[in-house]
Amino acid sequence: MQVKAQFRELGRKIIVQRYLLLLSIPFIVWLFIFRYIPLIGWIMAFQDYKPQLGWFGSPWVGFKHFTDFFRHNLFSSVMQNTLGMSVMMLVLGTFMAITFAVLLNELRFLPFKRFTQTVSYLPHFVSWVVVANIVTQMMAITGPVNDLLLALGIVKEPTNVMIKPEYFWWIVVLADIWKEMGWNAIIYLAAMAGIDSQVYEAAEIDGVNRFQKIWYVTLPGIQGTIIILLILSIGNIINIGFERQFMLQNAVTFPKSLTLDFFAFRYGLSQYRYSFGTAIGIFKSVISIIMLFLANYLAKRSGTGRLF
Repeated sequence: MQVKAQFRELGRKIIVQRYLLLLSIPFIVWLFIFRYIPLIGWIMAFQDYKPQLGWFGSPWVGFKHFTDFFRHNLFSSVMQNTLGMSVMMLVLGTFMAITFAVLLNELRFLPFKRFTQTVSYLPHFVSWVVVANIVTQMMAITGPVNDLLLALGIVKEPTNVMIKPEYFWWIVVLADIWKEMGWNAIIYLAAMAGIDSQVYEAAEIDGVNRFQKIWYVTLPGIQGTIIILLILSIGNIINIGFERQFMLQNAVTFPKSLTLDFFAFRYGLSQYRYSFGTAIGIFKSVISIIMLFLANYLAKRSGTGRLF
């Protein structure tokens, strides 16, 4: 009887939400075609894949490409670059997005608030080719950054930081923050808009100042959103991409620019080593899944929220 009641309740929900279910079908089809069907290509990681032979004609080599990757002399530096820049982007990017969202939320002059928000998220739509060119010109010896530092007396002579390997991570991270900060702040602003205004009114009655309202009302009000986004970001921490590094690197900073994606492109696809590149992709996916479940478990144990 209990099973019949559950099926009856499920059927009732399907009927009530039939239109929403129909609207979701195109997205499910898209997800299946472009996200799940390509996973068939993972079998290349266990073959010495030759395009002319295809999947059925290429010889099987087991975990050879995985072991080749782990034993590669650049493996440690690739992982260091990937995790180093990812953690910096995660920490600084999240902090700057939340700070910017709080500052925007505190603005009372609405025209200026709308203008600032619009200007801040426009760089998100700019190609990394353009952003890299802007950064390179800004950081050049004759660029405005060096001119400003010389005018303020901070440096005595101009320096081309673009050819300084020790600065490369910071250049990539700061460029990414500039490009994505406004866009990432949108979600936090939406969460702040959902906080009940009566809570702010009660806080004012208790005599709190503006900073205390931010600390005791605004930030706790968006805590759930922050945790969810952090879990997603931690699960995606190893998927840093390669566009930023590829566009901003040069011969001097190349060792500091090699991330997993850049390495797979440079030593896999560019050399027609499709199996080797696929093995790196599988490694990334496995690490991402582990990090996602680990972050969600820790968030659940701490009682601050969870993704699932």
